[in-house]
Amino acid sequence: METLRVILVAVVGLVWGSFLNVVIYRLPRGLSLVRPPSSCPKCGRRIKWYDNIPVLSYVILGGKCRFCRAKISAVYPVVEALTAACFVVVYFHNLRFFDLQFFADCLFVSALIALGFIDLFEQIIPDHISLPMLILALVYAPFRYDLNLRQALVGAVAGGGFLFIVYLVYLLWRKKEGLGMGDVMMMLMVGAYLGLSRTILTLLLASVVGAIFGLLLMKFRGKDLKFALPFGSFIAPAAFVALVWGDPLITWYLSLFK
Repeated sequence: METLRVILVAVVGLVWGSFLNVVIYRLPRGLSLVRPPSSCPKCGRRIKWYDNIPVLSYVILGGKCRFCRAKISAVYPVVEALTAACFVVVYFHNLRFFDLQFFADCLFVSALIALGFIDLFEQIIPDHISLPMLILALVYAPFRYDLNLRQALVGAVAGGGFLFIVYLVYLLWRKKEGLGMGDVMMMLMVGAYLGLSRTILTLLLASVVGAIFGLLLMKFRGKDLKFALPFGSFIAPAAFVALVWGDPLITWYLSLFK
């Protein structure tokens, strides 16, 4: 029975990941998420349902359109598989319960995946995702067992406020934007859902990993300090780690000082 539940979560994650692919591609372009149905961006032919099965269709078609044989981006199966894997991790994190917390966590993770990939490819973080998720996080906070509304507000102010200060300092210092307000809005959302301690952990993880990645790009790709890193793409996995493993990581870190 337990195996069937895990399979169910994974399948739902795969299907939902297919929808997230639509969001990632269409939302930054101002396109409808409903119409028209999925089609090949090269030849424009409608994709049949049997060619739109998450991951499986990509493998069967060899990563190419059935009609024009144009290459299909590997991002599509990656997003689908990643969403399924994250949903399964959230399922076990929530002690195998299909409760409100499980569905809220899956929605939060979905927002992270969409924002992370959109920022990676388009260098923008749309408020169309961050703002509704921020509102939902605040509305849901009083009903949670691990967070209340005050803690959600403190987390939002800490996360968004810190990046807003960084934004202002860089703007005054360099006379141009270093971070976008999309990053600030994303951290407001993350802070409202995770609370103060896990928000601080998210910022630390995202900053450290982002800095290391930036240094590697400078060394091996010849990038300079003017190269813009998509910080939202580092916030997203950091927030997921903080959501699932944040409390034990924070407890372990604090124990080092006892």
